[in-house]
Amino acid sequence: MALFGPPGVGKGTQAARLRDAEGVAHISTGDALRKAVAEGTETGLKAKSYMDRGELVPDEVVIAIAKESLQREGKNGFILDGFPRTVAQAEALDKVLDEIGAPLQVVVNLQAPEDELVRRLSGRRLCSKCGAGYHVESMPSAVEGKCDACGAETVQREDDKPEAIRNRLQVYEAKTAPVIDYYAHKSILRNVDASGPVDEVLRKIESALKSIGD
Repeated sequence: MALFGPPGVGKGTQAARLRDAEGVAHISTGDALRKAVAEGTETGLKAKSYMDRGELVPDEVVIAIAKESLQREGKNGFILDGFPRTVAQAEALDKVLDEIGAPLQVVVNLQAPEDELVRRLSGRRLCSKCGAGYHVESMPSAVEGKCDACGAETVQREDDKPEAIRNRLQVYEAKTAPVIDYYAHKSILRNVDASGPVDEVLRKIESALKSIGD
């Protein structure tokens, strides 16, 4: 399956829960990309050459890394986290999955109101020294503005400020809408309201998965 949704909708949280519940691999192309670079694989070195120049990693390299991850980890099922991001990537992914005999059965599109997403993202804080993460509402530090782990100042990233978040959401909608349509036409898209508590959203996703083939 593939898990879609805008920034702040909880893809990572739900992917981790589904991984544990279903016993399948959680494949994030971002994580896989960083791992390939760190390990110095042939594909990782290609990606690094673009990253070092501050350029976007081309679709063919991202697809190659996804293929490596799927072949290595996806034999017993997988969850693609936030991938593919373009129709070209979706079409290439179909070919890869056909090659390994694991066609995509369902795409879960997590949805939430924009104001809710802005609230979630704008409340995030990071330690300026050790990188520990907090949230002013759901996971605050013991002392406001101070990291529990090392005592350094916690800060808000520039792209977690409301205006920047709204821009990110607009970009997401513009880029991802064609991909959503691509899977809707294949009749494997399931829209899920992700605005409630984490456990409630998980139950909705599990219900959507049961509808496969309906």
